[in-house]
Amino acid sequence: MACGIVAVVASRKGALRKPLGEVIRESLKSLEYRGYDSVGFAIITDNGLVVRKSKGMIDSVTAKLGFSEFDGLVGIGHTRWATHGPPSDRNSHPHTDCTGKIAVAHNGIIENWNELKEMLVRKGHVFKSDTDTEVIPHLMEEFKNKGMEPYEAFKATISLLKGAYAIAAIDIDAGNKVFFARKTSPLIVGIGDGANFLASDIPAFLRYTRKIIVVSDDEVGYVTSSSVFIEKLIKKGDKGIWISIDIGKRLRTVEWTPEMAMKGGYPHFMLKEIHEQPQALASTISGLGEKLDDVVKVISAANKVVLVGAGTSYHASYLGAIFLNNLGEVFAQPIISSEMKWHIKSLSEGDVMIAVSQSGETIDTLLAAREAKDRGVKVIALSNVIDSAIPREADLVVYTRAGPEIGVAATKTFTTQVLVLSVIAVKVAKYRGIVNEGASEAHLRAIRSLPETVNKIISKYEAKSKDVAKLMASKRSAFFLGRGYGLPVSMEGALKLKEVAYVHAEAYPAGESKHGPIALVEDGFPIVFTAVSHEEAELIKSNVEEMRARYAWTIAVTPKGDEGHLKNVEERFTMPELPVTAASVAYVVPHQLIAYYTSIIRGYDPDKPRNLAKTVTVV
Repeated sequence: MACGIVAVVASRKGALRKPLGEVIRESLKSLEYRGYDSVGFAIITDNGLVVRKSKGMIDSVTAKLGFSEFDGLVGIGHTRWATHGPPSDRNSHPHTDCTGKIAVAHNGIIENWNELKEMLVRKGHVFKSDTDTEVIPHLMEEFKNKGMEPYEAFKATISLLKGAYAIAAIDIDAGNKVFFARKTSPLIVGIGDGANFLASDIPAFLRYTRKIIVVSDDEVGYVTSSSVFIEKLIKKGDKGIWISIDIGKRLRTVEWTPEMAMKGGYPHFMLKEIHEQPQALASTISGLGEKLDDVVKVISAANKVVLVGAGTSYHASYLGAIFLNNLGEVFAQPIISSEMKWHIKSLSEGDVMIAVSQSGETIDTLLAAREAKDRGVKVIALSNVIDSAIPREADLVVYTRAGPEIGVAATKTFTTQVLVLSVIAVKVAKYRGIVNEGASEAHLRAIRSLPETVNKIISKYEAKSKDVAKLMASKRSAFFLGRGYGLPVSMEGALKLKEVAYVHAEAYPAGESKHGPIALVEDGFPIVFTAVSHEEAELIKSNVEEMRARYAWTIAVTPKGDEGHLKNVEERFTMPELPVTAASVAYVVPHQLIAYYTSIIRGYDPDKPRNLAKTVTVV
């Protein structure tokens, strides 16, 4: 479950210049990409604990819930992506105890919830939902009934939970505090002026503060309006002791501005983020510097390298593996994170894993990295979020500088990840003596020019992408075919189309198309070809003719100069000639634009594709 959690503790009413309920609504709106099946909030008011929640997206239920009608000093909010119990009013968060004094919002899965619920029911607790989360407030109530103070009851509750969680809890008896705990699921503290915050992701409170503390696994604590307390249970034998954490060493200031997390005049975050790619690429390039030297040395000395990622990050990993294989002559293999457990026994000391995750919190990638480390494998993290789980646990870290990506469908995530992996591969090739200074510089010069190159591609082909989308919107299925570097780019193009436009799209190696897929091709069936080099364009020429012979509608994204090779395609995106490292970044842009405009023409919201969430933090 990739739900969004928000908590606010203010020093006084009006400290944030608006009712607390409205602050929570705005913060949840910034997290709606994490889940939008339902929404809710709980605030401790002068009249007691108020809980309002409903199935539906925030904008559609704002009037019903009346966020701005409620004020107080302490409150929590939640936007849900359902796992336990279907989307409904009763299953929406926050959840409460029998007394109506405790409210809890939770992101994750409590694995032992059923046995805990059975125990609590035997003790007389009455449950109102089908969720795993509801055991938490009832456990807190149970421990309070045994004489514990609220915070001690919260810690005792956390000690019983198995699974993944980020939890925010409020209790009337605790005063102006929000309790929190984290295991695997992300949780960030925001240090503001007159108020402090908790949230699943930084955009929730960016309008109020850029000062953050990232909560680590197995930590618990509480936030007041002026302080943050964090402690961690350290096990010693059969017992454990709680150790306080020095939060001063954790305090960070993020570079993002509030405007970076807003739409900035674009109708959707996805389109804004496509147009932000030149800036994101420039920021990523400027942030690399000499920081790759250790990474390059480790990879160059590796017996083998595996690159793991999920979704878009897997496609970037696939390209990274091809870069390393062909440029650096290093044995490299891309593996989908959730499949890594069937490959892990082939890894040992001397091998390297590159764990690729935009959020740094993708659970399958995190678990793969942990298993690799247990086997003595060096882990390199590639992430966009500083101090997130995978970078914290990795041996070495490289960050992209894409800024916040709010749209569920990744765009600048892919291009910045591929850029970093291409630079690493070029530097590995130079370090190992595979390429000389001149060849290395040719690649790096093209990569440094990518911000300008991508900007020109967007300007040149946005209108054409709309035209192609008008016809694509009437199709039910499509194939994306490529060879070599063009194959992972095709895979990303197919993923974007199915994610946001709900067109069934599949990517295949072009040479495999005659081994089954071609049976589906008929008059007007869309086939999108991608070649990032002249060599690839020459190889797919026969595939184009095979599809044209069956009256397919053909679209090609190919380098300038290949018009003669592929003269019979109906729609052509003629791309600048670039080294494969830079072309693999730039050539995905038409695919992104076609997917976006196909979604719009079909009447969908590309920022909130059904059944999907931005960060998958449960297995």
